[in-house]
Amino acid sequence: MNTKTIAENRQARHEYFIIESLEAGIELFGTEVKSIRAGGVNLKDSWISIDNGEAFIRGMHISPYEKGNIFNRDPYRVRRLLMHKKEIMKLYGQVKQGGYTLIPISMYFKDSRVKIQVGLCKGKKLYDKRETSAKRDAARTIDRAIKERNR
Repeated sequence: MNTKTIAENRQARHEYFIIESLEAGIELFGTEVKSIRAGGVNLKDSWISIDNGEAFIRGMHISPYEKGNIFNRDPYRVRRLLMHKKEIMKLYGQVKQGGYTLIPISMYFKDSRVKIQVGLCKGKKLYDKRETSAKRDAARTIDRAIKERNR
């Protein structure tokens, strides 16, 4: 399988603990796929909701295709995610009972199809974010020290 990353939600890794991740297809129109191929997608403020047994991605921005004229859709329209009913019901139960959130982590091409990596996430508190950045800084300092010694 040939995969190519289109967009990544870096803010999700900063704001949430990612408990589990799943792959989902997404229902798109032709001009949206062309715009995605050109790199006109933003996952930053998007989230996933489950309504009537179907998963929908909301707040995702796909720029209008320049040559699309009347065929362009609303950039912020709600798009359906393609997942098995069992997966959706499992996620729905975890979101309702465990206080989790569904966040798109990344978007990529798998062969010619657009896929989204959906993360079951729990929100980080401020002290969690500080702890994560402190660990990252400590790791950087250690790497620098090792590099200096090896010279």
